[in-house]
Amino acid sequence: MRSLFRVNALPDRVDAEVSSDTVTALHVDLAVPAQLLVLIGGGEFSFGETREIDEFLLRSMPAERRVVAFIPAASGSAEYATHFGKYLLGIDPTVETVNVPIYRGRDSRRQKNLNTLSSAGMIYLGGGVTNNLLAVLRESAADLAMREAAAQGTVIAAIGAAASCFGIAARDMHGIAASLPALGWIANTVVDTSFEPENDANLRRLMSVPETQLGLGIPAGTALAIRSGGDTEIIGAGHVAAFRKGQAR
Repeated sequence: MRSLFRVNALPDRVDAEVSSDTVTALHVDLAVPAQLLVLIGGGEFSFGETREIDEFLLRSMPAERRVVAFIPAASGSAEYATHFGKYLLGIDPTVETVNVPIYRGRDSRRQKNLNTLSSAGMIYLGGGVTNNLLAVLRESAADLAMREAAAQGTVIAAIGAAASCFGIAARDMHGIAASLPALGWIANTVVDTSFEPENDANLRRLMSVPETQLGLGIPAGTALAIRSGGDTEIIGAGHVAAFRKGQAR
């Protein structure tokens, strides 16, 4: 685990907090009282690309709550939870993974699903398409249940497109709009996953969203862990890029 972040500037778009060759700690403003939010840039668990991150997640779960509630809304695949659950069981035999079948709007209101989220030790949102996830979760009863669970110590983790939905706006992966209103768990912030420093066009576009002050670029195989007070640390091998929008000149 590391608490260091590479902070750079996007030319003509934002100002860096420090010079581009400096590494500094990062503080973010959570808009919800989550105890631990972990955003994973991407990576294939079946190839071991997220193993260090997943071990961290399992260690962070409450000892008395060893159920992982898997939300497949972004992909629409029930098999995703099955394969992921077998993988986690190979790391920690005390863990049980349960698929929470949230695929459509009505699924996010079903009491059985809400109960599963409320009682889980970790809620994990699988990757897929931002549009799919936001269409069923944004401003839903399931989102409210996740927020309440997070405040009570449930670990919240998301990977890829799902992770990018925790800021105030996310990329429209259907290409219809420049961005989509997102879940808003991190105040005045946008998140770009599978981030590549040499190709920052997606993050540039997201940072043009009004009220955005911070842009986070998280590469695959790397996670940003955010604690309740806004302190952060990196899990994995990569660097997380943080861009602060400059003042009007």
